[in-house]
Amino acid sequence: MADTRSGGAPTVLRVVLGKRLQDLRERAGLSYEDAGRALDVTHATIRRMEKAEVGLKIPYVEKLLRTYGVTAQEELEDFLSLARQANRRGWWHRFRDVLPEWFSAFVALEGEANLIRAYEPHYVPGLLQTPAYARAVLRAGKPHAPDDEIERGVALRIERQAVLTKQDAPLLWVVMDETVMRRPIGGPAIMREQVDRLIEATSMPNVRLQIMPFAAGPHPAMYGPFHIFRFPIQELPDIAYTESLVGGVYLDQRDDVSAFLEALDRMCAQAAPAHTTEGYLGGIRKEF
Repeated sequence: MADTRSGGAPTVLRVVLGKRLQDLRERAGLSYEDAGRALDVTHATIRRMEKAEVGLKIPYVEKLLRTYGVTAQEELEDFLSLARQANRRGWWHRFRDVLPEWFSAFVALEGEANLIRAYEPHYVPGLLQTPAYARAVLRAGKPHAPDDEIERGVALRIERQAVLTKQDAPLLWVVMDETVMRRPIGGPAIMREQVDRLIEATSMPNVRLQIMPFAAGPHPAMYGPFHIFRFPIQELPDIAYTESLVGGVYLDQRDDVSAFLEALDRMCAQAAPAHTTEGYLGGIRKEF
C-alpha cells in the first residue's frame, strides 16, 4: 500500500479488487501499457487502479475485464457490483473534518482485519481508551484546537471501538510498554477509570494484553509504535503501519512486514505473560 498522503484512502475491498485486476491482467499476458491502450489512458492510470490509489470507474473496470478475457455475464456483474461497493465511502467519512486523510486507511484496515497486533510505548491503544482518556490524549496533541473538534475526535475514537464487539470481531493483541501506565494522562480519576477499562478488556476473549516492564531491559521495537493487520481475504497480505506527526506509512512488502512480525514475536516472549496483566493493572490502579 502507498503512503496515503498522496491520495484518497482506499477501502479494503478496493485494495482487493485492485489486486484481482492485476492478476487478471498478468494472466492475460498484458502489460500496463497494453491495458492503458485499451482504455485510452496512460499506463500510470492502470498501475494506480491496481494499487487502489484511485477510485474504480465502472466503465473502465468493465472494459478492462473484457480486455482480460472475462466474458461471462454473471462474472462481469459480480465484479462490477463489488467495484460499486468498493467506491462507497466508509462510515468514518462523516468524521472527515477531524480524520486526517492518511489515517482513513488505518480505520478501514482496522474494520476488516481478523488480527490486529500492536506495540504501544506511549498511550493506551485507541480501541481500548475511555472517552475521558481519549479526550486528554487528543488535547495534548492539539493544545490549540477548539473543544468541538476535540469532542469530534473522541466520538470517532469511541465509534472505532465497536469493531471489538461486532460479529467475527478481530483478535486484538497488544504489547504496551510500562511507560503507558506510568505516564499520568488527565489526572488520577481519569487514570483509574482507564485502568478499570483495561482490566475489563483482559476478560474479553478476543483481547490479549501484555506489559513490557522496565525490568525487561531493551527490546526490538524501542524506536516507536506500530501496528500489524492480518485479513481473512486471500489476496490481501499482512500490512504494517507506522506513523509520525505528519503522516502514516503502510507497508505490505513481505520483507518489511516480516521485520515487524519478528520484532513483535520477540517482544511477546520478553514481555510479562498475558495472564499476569490483570494483576499488574490492579496494582497500578492502587497507585492512582
